Amino acid sequence: MAVITIFSGAFCRGDQVAELLSQSHGLELVPDEAVTLEASKRFQISQDKFHCALSGETSVFNRFTHEKERCLAHVKGVLSGMLGSEGLLFSGFAGHLIPREITHVLRVGLIAENKFRVQRAMEEKGLKEQDAERAIQSEDKKAGAWIESLFQTDPWNPELYDIILPMDNKTVEETALFIWENAQRDILKSTPESKRAVKDFELAAKVETALGREGHNVEVSTREGLVTLTINKHVLLLSRLEEELVKIAMDVPAVKEVATQVGPGYYKSNIYRKMDFNQPSKVVLVDDEKEFVETLSERLLMRDMGAAVVYNGEQALSLMEKEEPEVMVLDLKMPGINGIALLHRVKEEHPDVEVIVLTGQGSEEDEKACLDMGAFAYLEKPVDVDVLAKTMREAYRKVRERGSNVSDR
Repeated sequence: MAVITIFSGAFCRGDQVAELLSQSHGLELVPDEAVTLEASKRFQISQDKFHCALSGETSVFNRFTHEKERCLAHVKGVLSGMLGSEGLLFSGFAGHLIPREITHVLRVGLIAENKFRVQRAMEEKGLKEQDAERAIQSEDKKAGAWIESLFQTDPWNPELYDIILPMDNKTVEETALFIWENAQRDILKSTPESKRAVKDFELAAKVETALGREGHNVEVSTREGLVTLTINKHVLLLSRLEEELVKIAMDVPAVKEVATQVGPGYYKSNIYRKMDFNQPSKVVLVDDEKEFVETLSERLLMRDMGAAVVYNGEQALSLMEKEEPEVMVLDLKMPGINGIALLHRVKEEHPDVEVIVLTGQGSEEDEKACLDMGAFAYLEKPVDVDVLAKTMREAYRKVRERGSNVSDR
């Protein structure tokens, strides 16, 4: 029996179609939540992180942490284990991670004209027309970001699916029946080759996980125990990196041989950086002096310490609605929400964030006020970058120790 994946546009009745298929034909329905829950249990990582990895939205810190790629490697491991069974129906984003080489999978896309979707949103959610349009745009943005990150194309490119069905022209019942009939075709039956492709998928996920555990992020492909690692960012000491990657991959059970190659991205200007788990990776610099803070970010990056940059308190609070940094480096004198007010908000709403105040216009009274509010340190400009980096590492060590104490309880 074929495995089915359904990727539906928002308010295109994809959930109803999946539910009817599952109930009518005894298929095991596997929504994204089931995949992320299993990944969370298996790898002892919060389900929220897996949900974010599948949402299409990429963290501003991800280019320093590779957290999304590491989570997706774990998700692939879960998916490959599930694909040993038949009668599965994946509904959501995760199905796109299943490689095309696994040929006993029927890939279905469901979409409809915007007018139909707006009407459905108004009926299902009780939204006004304008709010319905905004809700659809928000979901389409997530879908677009997800597909762009995987395939560099749009979500409804016909090449991504075996079938694309217009839901404004079909009922739920008609759609479910059409999908089921197509799933019975001989071309979608499991074969020795497609079963081997599942094993390849599983091994690739294990290699990606092993590499991610050591801070690496490279493209992995496998075939019957032969592993190819593709480096898509420029590195100064390529041979040394290749040796390290090969050693890590060869330690994964079932790997027989490892080859490395450079991909198209290798020749671009971006630089390969191994993730160092002893360095703070979720750092935000808040300063309205753009030239200063951008130069500071670059100098920290040269010390393998990535930092996102915002230019005022309002931008910092907006970022923290979506992301929680580990360490914040904060100027005091800024227009709008000043540093003192921002520090108060951060320690009140995000007490686990360690804040280092870095100012050129402070006073003894400011220093006392900041430390009393919970700032980790108070530094004055101009600051030696190595002193700042050392302070940031110490702040991050406190974050890690606190997290370790929580997990031990």
